Amino acid sequence: MIVAFSVSPMGTGESVGEAVARAVRVVRESGLPNHTDAMFTSIEGEWDEVMDVVKRACEAAGEGAGRVSLVLKADIRPGVTDGLTSKVATVERFLDTGAD
Repeated sequence: MIVAFSVSPMGTGESVGEAVARAVRVVRESGLPNHTDAMFTSIEGEWDEVMDVVKRACEAAGEGAGRVSLVLKADIRPGVTDGLTSKVATVERFLDTGAD
């Protein structure tokens, strides 16, 4: 499965960069394939391992906060691996060929 998620502490001020960095560190240290962009962090793996990482990332982002906001989107597709790169490669292939 691939999970794209965004986590942010609430009630800690306007800047959340440090808290988000703590969450991203958890994801990167998990060893699972992942990608972070300006809005979401995506992580790929089996259901239980991905959800465990998301939970720990939420806990890390929420250090010192009484509340955490989590937005999560999941692509649950058993038997598929390397979706983080293969899905993007498919789109790029269509862009390169100009096919619709």
